[in-house]
Amino acid sequence: MEEQLRVPVKASIRTAAVTKVVSLADVGKHDNTTRLLTGSNELDRVLGGGLIPGSLVLIGGDPGIGKSTLVLQAAQGLGSNGKKVLYIAGEESPAQLALRAQRLRVDSSNIMILAETDMSILEEQVRAIKPDVVIVDSVQTVYRAELSSAAGSVSQLKEATATWLRIAKGGNIAVLLIGHVTKEGQIAGPRILEHMVDCVLYFEGDRQHLYRILRAVKNRFGSTHEIGLFTMDAVGLREVENPSEWLLSQRPLDAAGSVVTATMEGTRPLLVEIQALVTPTRYGNPRRTATGVELNRVALILAVLERHVGIHIQEFDVFVNAAGGVRLVEPAVDLAVAASLVSSFRDQPVARELLFLGEVGLAGEVRGIPHLEQRLHEGARLGFKRAVVPKFSLAGLQNAAGLQIVAVSTLQEAISVES
Repeated sequence: MEEQLRVPVKASIRTAAVTKVVSLADVGKHDNTTRLLTGSNELDRVLGGGLIPGSLVLIGGDPGIGKSTLVLQAAQGLGSNGKKVLYIAGEESPAQLALRAQRLRVDSSNIMILAETDMSILEEQVRAIKPDVVIVDSVQTVYRAELSSAAGSVSQLKEATATWLRIAKGGNIAVLLIGHVTKEGQIAGPRILEHMVDCVLYFEGDRQHLYRILRAVKNRFGSTHEIGLFTMDAVGLREVENPSEWLLSQRPLDAAGSVVTATMEGTRPLLVEIQALVTPTRYGNPRRTATGVELNRVALILAVLERHVGIHIQEFDVFVNAAGGVRLVEPAVDLAVAASLVSSFRDQPVARELLFLGEVGLAGEVRGIPHLEQRLHEGARLGFKRAVVPKFSLAGLQNAAGLQIVAVSTLQEAISVES
């Protein structure tokens, strides 16, 4: 359904008039951009080292997941570093925000609160205050009076985001936009905002549990493979300084179907427990369920196990889970998934000090993986003694961190190690 406009409004994202053509090399010589530190090492890591002045960052997540808590604590860190922060409260009154800030121990005098949603008034206030950082909570509440549609509609969202982009680029102000997601997991319905901003962060987790994962899905100023791990308690979000230890803290020892692998999230190696449950099916069609691991990869590994290893699971239900809520996308965890499936199928636990690293090919071969040395060092730090790794990856390995290395070329060889 088309939305009618009362007054034509130009939603241009142009930030300033171009007066002359400049050389890219000359621009690079004079670029002394200093990132703004939020006081949260996890948030700064996901951003690529901190906030870039003039950047537009969109933070999405389910209602109640902790987005407002995250940005309010970031405002405290920025204010403590002498940066002026303007917090635009579109969903709360100043009194409500003050109560939450008191609970979170946020008390910086550099944080200013503005309870307003009219975009024209907000532009005037930003020009008058000249903050270093603007936080908009949330972008769905901001509107243009010239548009007849309601706040949160597609036209209002596009116009508001385009305006904030002009403000960010024109005033060299870092702007953080909070956006709610729908049941489909998309920000404000269709993903109409993601292409307009510089960085898109998703705050993930279960409101009924303590952990929260901050993940970048778009970042013009850093990697999109970094994650930040937090826990939620009565005084807000706390950073998890040792994610691997935390992810393995509840691992059941000597349990069939439990295998540990090491995955890379950006520059950080993480030890993750892969759990598998293989049980006889009670229905006509066996169930295949995967959480945190791609279901297509699980189906591929099951086919390879049946064809090249002789493990027949076609009459069994299969459940695979990456414990701790981590989402694993790299193929380097294939070998661990295969080992956990065989362990559960045979009801034989895998040695507790054993790591499985490697990609599984369709011919049953175990293929090489990158960053093997970093993964082994993380395993050694947490007490692992042995590691099953692809033979191909040994060529570039200089330091095994004291681990006993079991090099394999085929999936059959790797499965024989755990028995």
